[in-house]
Amino acid sequence: MDAQALKKTANEVRKGIVTACFYAKAGHPGGALSSAEIYTYLYMVEMNVNPARPDDPDRDRFVLSKGHSCPGLYAVMAEKGYFDKEELKTFRHLGSRLQGHPCMRYLPGLDMSTGSLGQGVSTAVGMALSARIQHRDYRTYTLLGDGELEEGQVWEAAMFAGAKKLDNLCLIIDNNNLQIDGSLEEVNSPYPIGEKFAAFGFHVIHADGHDFEALAAAFKEAKETKGKPSVIVCKTLKGKGVSFMENVVSWHGKAPDEEQYKIAMADLERIGETL
Repeated sequence: MDAQALKKTANEVRKGIVTACFYAKAGHPGGALSSAEIYTYLYMVEMNVNPARPDDPDRDRFVLSKGHSCPGLYAVMAEKGYFDKEELKTFRHLGSRLQGHPCMRYLPGLDMSTGSLGQGVSTAVGMALSARIQHRDYRTYTLLGDGELEEGQVWEAAMFAGAKKLDNLCLIIDNNNLQIDGSLEEVNSPYPIGEKFAAFGFHVIHADGHDFEALAAAFKEAKETKGKPSVIVCKTLKGKGVSFMENVVSWHGKAPDEEQYKIAMADLERIGETL
């Protein structure tokens, strides 16, 4: 898939995010929208995954450590062909496979149930270690929010990954600088992020999280790095693509009403027309 096709897919992912949250009347659109290009590159280019074989033992693993941003994960899985896009409208509904946080019991293709921040990255570290022990070639990827870095468990996992030199592990940080209560600096700053991970034995890469060329170079560098786990710190914009949501902290965890839904979809339609 070329860069233009990836941009179009990311825009469709954003439409799916807005649609899911609107029909649920709940959800976390801001951090899902900021991660759209990351999700798209992972599922459409980077990872060895196949919707027809969701349990393939040799597939790459993905753990959404910031589980609340699952509308983005569900939207890209729909684009990949794991399920029909219409199912996004059942998000958070009683009996839906698309729970408010990822639940692997219900949806094939999910590698881990997540939601309690900090725990997903620990699971990903375990998966990477398991691959080494079993002499398997799959890689493990996990996406974290920058506010999630305030969880101590993240750093316990990072310490272990660095100590074990898990070079089949790649962490991605959605660095949009906003969390539920405000900016990172206002709440509890984890900066400088890169230097902290370097101190734990990681190879650190910085990238524009909305630029597919930058993402391609970053993931290539991570894959070629030996003897260390990698972390890609992606600079992003919360609410990206929706005019009234961009860089507005209140859109961390609420759904658009009908009028806002129409405006958001019109914004994304206009973007799509330019691609």
